[in-house]
Amino acid sequence: MEASCQCGAVSFKTPLPKPLALYICHCSECQRQTSSAFGTSAIFPRFPLPDTELLSCYKRPTALGDTLFCYFCKRCGTRLLHTIPGKNVVSVKGGCIEGLDWKSAIHIWTKSAMVPIPEGSETYSESGPTEYSESQDGLDQPIGLTG
Repeated sequence: MEASCQCGAVSFKTPLPKPLALYICHCSECQRQTSSAFGTSAIFPRFPLPDTELLSCYKRPTALGDTLFCYFCKRCGTRLLHTIPGKNVVSVKGGCIEGLDWKSAIHIWTKSAMVPIPEGSETYSESGPTEYSESQDGLDQPIGLTG
Protein backbone atom coordinates (compact mmCIF):
# COMPACT_ATOMS: atom_id res chain seq x y z
CA MET A 1 0.00 0.00 0.00
CA GLU A 2 1.22 3.51 -0.74
CA ALA A 3 1.44 5.96 2.16
CA SER A 4 2.41 9.64 2.28
CA CYS A 5 2.18 12.82 4.30
CA GLN A 6 -0.10 15.70 3.32
CA CYS A 7 2.56 17.60 1.36
CA GLY A 8 4.01 14.47 -0.27
CA ALA A 9 7.59 15.02 0.94
CA VAL A 10 7.54 11.70 2.83
CA SER A 11 6.16 8.66 1.06
CA PHE A 12 6.69 4.94 1.42
CA LYS A 13 5.20 1.54 0.63
CA THR A 14 3.94 -0.71 3.40
CA PRO A 15 5.51 -4.19 3.66
CA LEU A 16 2.17 -5.98 3.13
CA PRO A 17 -0.76 -5.34 0.75
CA LYS A 18 -3.07 -4.92 3.76
CA PRO A 19 -2.50 -4.33 7.48
CA LEU A 20 -2.40 -7.09 10.07
CA ALA A 21 -5.11 -5.11 11.87
CA LEU A 22 -6.78 -1.73 11.67
CA TYR A 23 -7.77 0.11 14.82
CA ILE A 24 -9.91 3.19 15.24
CA CYS A 25 -8.98 4.50 18.66
CA HIS A 26 -11.32 6.81 20.54
CA CYS A 27 -9.00 7.60 23.48
CA SER A 28 -8.23 11.15 24.56
CA GLU A 29 -4.59 10.86 23.40
CA CYS A 30 -5.66 9.99 19.85
CA GLN A 31 -8.28 12.73 19.94
CA ARG A 32 -5.58 15.25 20.86
CA GLN A 33 -3.08 13.88 18.33
CA THR A 34 -5.56 14.12 15.45
CA SER A 35 -7.48 17.18 16.67
CA SER A 36 -10.52 15.05 15.90
CA ALA A 37 -12.83 12.42 17.38
CA PHE A 38 -10.48 9.44 16.92
CA GLY A 39 -7.20 8.22 15.46
CA THR A 40 -6.54 5.30 13.14
CA SER A 41 -3.66 2.87 13.27
CA ALA A 42 -2.93 0.32 10.55
CA ILE A 43 -0.63 -2.33 12.03
CA PHE A 44 2.20 -3.74 9.89
CA PRO A 45 5.27 -5.84 10.62
CA ARG A 46 8.24 -3.60 11.43
CA PHE A 47 9.89 -2.17 8.31
CA PRO A 48 12.64 0.40 7.69
CA LEU A 49 11.53 4.00 8.17
CA PRO A 50 11.21 6.19 5.11
CA ASP A 51 13.87 8.88 4.49
CA THR A 52 14.64 9.97 8.04
CA GLU A 53 16.02 13.35 6.91
CA LEU A 54 12.43 14.37 6.28
CA LEU A 55 11.08 12.99 9.56
CA SER A 56 10.97 14.39 13.05
CA CYS A 57 10.22 12.32 16.10
CA TYR A 58 8.22 13.08 19.21
CA LYS A 59 8.57 10.66 22.13
CA ARG A 60 6.05 10.13 24.89
CA PRO A 61 5.50 7.63 27.68
CA THR A 62 2.75 5.04 27.38
CA ALA A 63 0.41 3.89 30.12
CA LEU A 64 2.47 0.68 30.46
CA GLY A 65 5.77 2.52 30.92
CA ASP A 66 7.15 2.11 27.38
CA THR A 67 8.27 4.99 25.18
CA LEU A 68 6.22 5.60 22.04
CA PHE A 69 8.18 7.09 19.13
CA CYS A 70 5.86 9.22 16.97
CA TYR A 71 7.20 10.18 13.53
CA PHE A 72 5.94 13.10 11.50
CA CYS A 73 6.91 15.07 8.37
CA LYS A 74 9.23 18.01 9.09
CA ARG A 75 7.61 20.07 6.33
CA CYS A 76 3.87 19.68 6.86
CA GLY A 77 3.69 18.12 10.33
CA THR A 78 1.59 15.12 9.29
CA ARG A 79 1.93 12.25 11.77
CA LEU A 80 2.82 9.18 9.71
CA LEU A 81 3.61 6.36 12.09
CA HIS A 82 4.52 5.34 15.59
CA THR A 83 6.32 2.46 17.19
CA ILE A 84 7.80 1.19 20.43
CA PRO A 85 11.47 0.14 20.19
CA GLY A 86 11.93 -3.60 20.43
CA LYS A 87 8.42 -4.40 19.21
CA ASN A 88 7.77 -6.31 15.99
CA VAL A 89 5.17 -3.98 14.53
CA VAL A 90 4.76 -0.41 13.32
CA SER A 91 1.54 1.57 13.35
CA VAL A 92 0.95 3.61 10.19
CA LYS A 93 -1.65 6.34 10.58
CA GLY A 94 -4.68 5.29 8.54
CA GLY A 95 -5.35 8.62 6.86
CA CYS A 96 -1.92 8.47 5.20
CA ILE A 97 -2.61 5.19 3.36
CA GLU A 98 -4.18 5.08 -0.10
CA GLY A 99 -6.92 2.51 -0.62
CA LEU A 100 -7.26 1.41 3.00
CA ASP A 101 -10.38 -0.74 3.59
CA TRP A 102 -11.99 0.83 6.66
CA LYS A 103 -14.85 -1.70 6.91
CA SER A 104 -12.80 -4.16 8.97
CA ALA A 105 -11.65 -1.59 11.54
CA ILE A 106 -11.75 -2.54 15.20
CA HIS A 107 -12.93 0.29 17.46
CA ILE A 108 -11.01 0.55 20.73
CA TRP A 109 -11.35 2.79 23.79
CA THR A 110 -14.98 3.36 22.84
CA LYS A 111 -15.78 4.48 26.39
CA SER A 112 -14.26 7.83 25.28
CA ALA A 113 -15.99 7.93 21.88
CA MET A 114 -17.23 11.33 20.72
CA VAL A 115 -19.06 9.96 17.65
CA PRO A 116 -21.36 6.97 17.18
CA ILE A 117 -19.63 3.64 16.48
CA PRO A 118 -20.90 1.99 13.27
CA GLU A 119 -23.42 -0.74 14.03
CA GLY A 120 -21.98 -4.22 13.71
CA SER A 121 -18.36 -3.10 14.29
CA GLU A 122 -16.04 -5.03 16.55
CA THR A 123 -15.68 -2.78 19.60
CA TYR A 124 -13.84 -2.67 22.92
CA SER A 125 -14.51 -0.28 25.78
CA GLU A 126 -10.75 -0.09 26.38
CA SER A 127 -7.96 -1.94 24.57
CA GLY A 128 -8.70 -4.57 21.97
CA PRO A 129 -7.46 -8.04 21.06
CA THR A 130 -3.79 -8.93 21.43
CA GLU A 131 -3.18 -11.12 18.38
CA TYR A 132 -3.31 -10.25 14.69
CA SER A 133 -3.17 -13.75 13.21
CA GLU A 134 -1.78 -17.15 14.02
CA SER A 135 1.41 -16.36 12.11
CA GLN A 136 1.93 -13.13 14.03
CA ASP A 137 1.75 -14.53 17.59
CA GLY A 138 3.46 -12.35 20.13
CA LEU A 139 3.24 -9.11 18.17
CA ASP A 140 2.14 -6.08 20.10
CA GLN A 141 -0.59 -3.62 19.32
CA PRO A 142 -1.20 -0.11 20.52
CA ILE A 143 -2.75 -1.26 23.81
CA GLY A 144 0.12 0.33 25.73
CA LEU A 145 -1.04 3.78 24.75
CA THR A 146 -3.13 5.77 27.13
CA GLY A 147 -5.94 4.88 24.77
